[in-house]
Amino acid sequence: MRILIDIGHPGHVHLLKNLFFELNSIHKIWITVKDIPIAIKLLEHYGIPYLKLGSKKDNIIGKAFSQIHYNYLIYNLVKNNNIEIGVGSSLALAHVSAICSMNSIILDDDDDEVQPLFVKFGHPFATHVLSPGSLKNNRKKKNAIFYNGFHELAYLSPNKFTPDINILNELNLDVNEKFFVLRFNRFMAHHDIGHKGISLEQKLRIIRLLENYGRIFITTEGEIEPELIDYQLTINPEKIHSLLAFSQMFIGDSQTMTSEAAVLGIPAVKCNSFAGKLSVPNELEDKYNLCFSFQPDKFDAFLNKIREILEMPNRQEEWEKRRLKMLKEKIDVSNFLIWLISNYPKSITSTSINSDLLAQFRLK
Repeated sequence: MRILIDIGHPGHVHLLKNLFFELNSIHKIWITVKDIPIAIKLLEHYGIPYLKLGSKKDNIIGKAFSQIHYNYLIYNLVKNNNIEIGVGSSLALAHVSAICSMNSIILDDDDDEVQPLFVKFGHPFATHVLSPGSLKNNRKKKNAIFYNGFHELAYLSPNKFTPDINILNELNLDVNEKFFVLRFNRFMAHHDIGHKGISLEQKLRIIRLLENYGRIFITTEGEIEPELIDYQLTINPEKIHSLLAFSQMFIGDSQTMTSEAAVLGIPAVKCNSFAGKLSVPNELEDKYNLCFSFQPDKFDAFLNKIREILEMPNRQEEWEKRRLKMLKEKIDVSNFLIWLISNYPKSITSTSINSDLLAQFRLK
């Protein structure tokens, strides 16, 4: 089979890397990516060959023209190489599959309401939209396929990830030393329009609270504010999950890292205007109590939740118990994707979130 994997975000490298490694010796695979430095750095770290096509824009007009150009480049690649299937969270794959013989499987774990542009201009053109079961009641589309897992379990399940304790030495951390990972976003993606996260003043209040309990490491999207520079984390991007796995808590306004911490069994507390509006983090919060989210106008409640978790006895044991409950009910998403693509299109007709077929991919 001739397969195209399109990378539009650094997280997509983690999401799809195991798929590439498992299928690369069997099938012909192309990897495409825009000029996204962290994504490219990750691809190079993992030794994954790629084609860099186009650039990423911040403003909505720039995004539109950039998308048209990117579609053109992807279309030529697909036609010139007779590519049969495209995989990724990608508008370009959806658009190109609508005008040529390539099929597209679009991975999407966001609710329709928070990404109207992607839903309007992407979903209808995709051959299939593949989503976590958390979204089954939100996404009513004929081309929707659901599985009982989360994107983050494609690369952070116990089957696929073991944290590297050497990250502690790299940051001069004692094995018993307490520390916290903070992540702050720019909210520049198309689905972030009109949304906000944590202000500088609020970030400083978080630091004043945490500095009494341990060291603080901050990772940001874009440049960090001068007031936070002393806490800036400077490690290679592929090491962040190991650091997260050894931390006491994750705090920030990042959707993805909140879910990553949660599936690792690390308490995660998020504050942004998406709070309560997204099915995946809602399930991690409401069903498994692995993370907590607050709107920006509830910042005091957000701080109180952090204090509550900090003072919680046997916190680590309690979160591990919650994590094991979640893992017992979910599947190994990478193994599922590998099977889905390897057996396409037959696999599509037999797939359902409640299918006994999916039992073979259970984690525990």
